[in-house]
Amino acid sequence: MEIVFNHPIYLWFLLALPLLIITHFLSLKSTKKKALKFANFDAIARVTGNQILSYNAGLLFVRMFIFLLVIFSVAGVTLWYSGMGSNFDFVLAIDTSSSMLVDDFTPNRIEVAKSSAKEFLSEISSDNKVGVVTFAGTTFIDKELTNDFDEVRYVIDNIGVKKTGGTDLGEAIVTSVNLLLNSDKGKSIILLTDGQSNIGLPTVDAVEYANLKHVTIYTIGIGTEEGGSYIGEAILKLDEEGLRSIATSTEGNYYKAEDKESLDYAYKEIAHLTETKIKKNLSITFLIIAFILLLMEWLLINTKYRTIP
Repeated sequence: MEIVFNHPIYLWFLLALPLLIITHFLSLKSTKKKALKFANFDAIARVTGNQILSYNAGLLFVRMFIFLLVIFSVAGVTLWYSGMGSNFDFVLAIDTSSSMLVDDFTPNRIEVAKSSAKEFLSEISSDNKVGVVTFAGTTFIDKELTNDFDEVRYVIDNIGVKKTGGTDLGEAIVTSVNLLLNSDKGKSIILLTDGQSNIGLPTVDAVEYANLKHVTIYTIGIGTEEGGSYIGEAILKLDEEGLRSIATSTEGNYYKAEDKESLDYAYKEIAHLTETKIKKNLSITFLIIAFILLLMEWLLINTKYRTIP
């Protein structure tokens, strides 16, 4: 659980809190001077005892609380927490480097990855939105967030291996996070790759950005232990440690897929995970509470605790 402020600059107004306290006591002093004009003030004080003091302390506390609520509301106080995850959006980030044509899967890695990604859509609610990103040495946005799953399936069907060399996981993560920025639900990226980041933005910087935007990353490493070959050349094996670090650093999970069944299992488990990061904007709630307290204060000082004119 974490509390953040969307507009922290307004928190500087908290420095005015001592001014509120000083104003309260100056007002109290002025009221007391007026009350001293009545001959029976001492008698009233003896009868009420500490009641007046308690009332004034309570009034100061309420006013301070109202002040804090208003400032926090203007500053955009937001609560992030882990909750039931039926209400979140996904970006499918799929590696399309040439190594995805390796034949250790039938017919190859990229075709199996596309098939499992489409099956994933059948496991989630139509209320969820899904975007598609493909990457190699460069990242491409194939589909913005949408709940038109037929369109997403069409996009996935047309994914092909890119000619650009290298694998830039960092850029893929940042691009995926940016697709999720306007989502008011939990945000998740499913990153599938068969290699390691060897070009572009460092993954540690990309993960830091994902955490800043409250995005969970699930990583899937596709490939057998033996690896495979493509046009007779050896293909690098998975950087499992790096993929596991990306996932755990954002409160996600890492999955190793050595065959179609384990890949399907990974997608299915992610689809049915019960917890994700959810945000709740508390600004309106705080304003309502402040208004109610302000109304109660006004009623009390004009009825039960009305001061002598």
